[in-house]
Amino acid sequence: MVEHGGKAKQHHLSMQNRKLLDLTGVSNVESFDSEEFLLQTELGHLTIRGHNLHIKNLSLEEGLLSIEGTVSSLQYLDPGSQSKNSKGLFGKMFR
Repeated sequence: MVEHGGKAKQHHLSMQNRKLLDLTGVSNVESFDSEEFLLQTELGHLTIRGHNLHIKNLSLEEGLLSIEGTVSSLQYLDPGSQSKNSKGLFGKMFR
């Protein structure tokens, strides 16, 4: 748990058989298609890759997201690895 501004940030992830992924602490779904989701969570960006991925349930007000499909990878993008002169996530993706 990370404290920020007096409020504890919460982010939980639960996966069942690589077919159903339940997440909390999701603040935004930045992009998604059947092979990749890019999420902003309470603890940073998260990329989810797989096949036939789709949203089963979404409530950004509550920070909840459920994804169905075949999950092949989960990767957190470490905000500490970016330099101050970095163009950000999308700048790196579309160089």
